[in-house]
Amino acid sequence: MSAADGDPSLRGLRGARAEPVGDHELEGLFAPFLDHPGVLIAVSGGPDSTALAVLAARWRKARGHGPMLGILTVDHGLRPGSNREAEAVGALADAIGLSHATLVWRGAKPTTGVQEAARTARYRLLISQAKARGCGAIALGHTLDDQAETVLFRLSRGSGLTGLSAMRPASRRDGIALLRPLLGVPKARLVATLRAAGVPFVEDPSNVDTRYARARLRVLAPLLAEEGLTPARLALFARRMARADEALERAADQAGARTALGPWQDGGPVRLDLAGFGDLPKEIGLRLLARAIGHCGREGPAELAKLEAMAEQIHARLKGEPTPLRRTLAGALVTIRRGELCVSAAPDRRKRSVSH
Repeated sequence: MSAADGDPSLRGLRGARAEPVGDHELEGLFAPFLDHPGVLIAVSGGPDSTALAVLAARWRKARGHGPMLGILTVDHGLRPGSNREAEAVGALADAIGLSHATLVWRGAKPTTGVQEAARTARYRLLISQAKARGCGAIALGHTLDDQAETVLFRLSRGSGLTGLSAMRPASRRDGIALLRPLLGVPKARLVATLRAAGVPFVEDPSNVDTRYARARLRVLAPLLAEEGLTPARLALFARRMARADEALERAADQAGARTALGPWQDGGPVRLDLAGFGDLPKEIGLRLLARAIGHCGREGPAELAKLEAMAEQIHARLKGEPTPLRRTLAGALVTIRRGELCVSAAPDRRKRSVSH
């Protein structure tokens, strides 16, 4: 593992007056680990995840007891030398007294959407390993700077309020808890922590490759900070969005209970009182419709813009539009009949094409 002092992505951190993370902060950072018998730490070899591993090991050693900790590295095989970086993480794991395993993303790689495909593969490999080991949680090295980038990235793509909540300190994916203990810590403090401890790290070249949107946002970050859009303020914005999102989700829970014309059985259909749906505030109705489509569909969450268009079609029928509604979205079929808004699984496309 080579030191990253010369890496261009760290130029803004060099010379910054950042204090290393102190031992007195560790209990507060890693308290969520205590809810799990084992936590696997995803470490790429970069400064954020390397600092996460070093600090977690320091916390666990100081306590003398607590969850089992281990390190996982995903080798995406996207550039020469990635296997050596994984080996260097293994050496770090030995030095701090944690187990280590490398997970390899095998098979053909896409020519477009590489970062998103790599992210999907990374989570799949990490979660599969966590389940195989009986560990209920994976720790990720996302920082305050990552949170700010996520807010800007999602804002640029027209995300709704839920998306602008960005990352949560704790979330779940496929039955495994995802913990982000460093989400409130600036990257500069983590770099300072590693330098103070004499721990080397590397930086992924894609972090400064302006073919990728996040790298372009990193270039803009200093200019945005001069106008007051600092990582801390963007992260505060995300927390406020998360608070509002939680309130709206609870309102959607209540709305679902009021408008349901029967239980939401596995696979659907979901039957809602049409007039009651029409009386809901539009944001609550939109969330309820998204839940129904997600419950019955087979193609993942519906895109927000398409969901909004579907909701507008429903409201048009409530206002007297005479055309019957029978539309598919995200693998779900949405119909209106006899005062009911009904959402069910859409017919298989292959079967529909054969019947035609």
